[in-house]
Amino acid sequence: MQTRQLGKNGPIVSALGLGCMGISQAYGTRDEAESFATMDRAFALGITFFDTADIYGMGHNEEFVGRAIHGRREGIVLATKCGFTWDENGKQGDVDGSPAYIRKACDASLQRLGVQVIDLYYLHRADPKVPIEDSIGAMSELVTQGKVRFLGLSEVSSATMHRAHAVHPITALQNEYSLWTRDAEAEAIPTCRELGIGFVPFSPLGRGFLTGQIKSPDDFPEGDMRRTLPRFMGENFQKNIELVGRVEELAEEKHCTPAQLALAWVLAQGDDMVPIPGTKRRKYLEENVGALDVAVTSDDQRRIEEIFSSDAIAGPRYPDALMKLVNG
Repeated sequence: MQTRQLGKNGPIVSALGLGCMGISQAYGTRDEAESFATMDRAFALGITFFDTADIYGMGHNEEFVGRAIHGRREGIVLATKCGFTWDENGKQGDVDGSPAYIRKACDASLQRLGVQVIDLYYLHRADPKVPIEDSIGAMSELVTQGKVRFLGLSEVSSATMHRAHAVHPITALQNEYSLWTRDAEAEAIPTCRELGIGFVPFSPLGRGFLTGQIKSPDDFPEGDMRRTLPRFMGENFQKNIELVGRVEELAEEKHCTPAQLALAWVLAQGDDMVPIPGTKRRKYLEENVGALDVAVTSDDQRRIEEIFSSDAIAGPRYPDALMKLVNG
């Protein structure tokens, strides 16, 4: 397994991590037996970087990951997040970045994960009601207390990164980034490189869209979050699926799958990139790891980026309410 360093002074991790959210929510029904088998296969393939959050499955995902890594903690870089709240009925609430909430959330995550320390602790979204200095100050205290090793942010603006980094070194920024979500190239990625912060792309396969496996909105089961996302609806879906067809043609030329080509493109954007494609199935995990063997030439880059120009993608990433939490 190839490795990369997260940020200028962060941990060494596998060049490809595993996003665990879909094991518990968002993409169809749970299958714990296959999910545990997928985690076992990830360990065997040399993946050391695992990503979860307290909000995924309202605690379920952290508990699952904790059970999966039990007895294997050494060598694993475990990332989780705080900030989103939920009520006793399992309904997601507002963002809370207050120091009191962060301390409480960290203790709860440690308990669910069954670990003594969290390697990388992200603020899942910036709370517009709380100065980022206060949130990061509380997270810095967790580092001092030995509960957390490194700090991260997710989906924040360049200005917020600068302010946070001035309080405590930020090791990683996690943003959505893929062939069809490239807004991070304008400010987020340059700021990370300016400050020595690693970049962790989530949904590097466009929530499965770039795999070529999705042919119709009807392919999504009931309860799948993609039924609510603008890019997967109506005319937007039809326009976007045409782009995927062109990537399939390029992948065939390179004797790889569309998913492998899309992941290889992300990996080729810089050694500071550590994408975390999510899956709960072994066959897709193995396919994703195969992307590490796909070379993306400068000509490949040009052809791919011509297809996925900024004005070619139809529809925003999220509905309006969720878009307001992006770039905070």
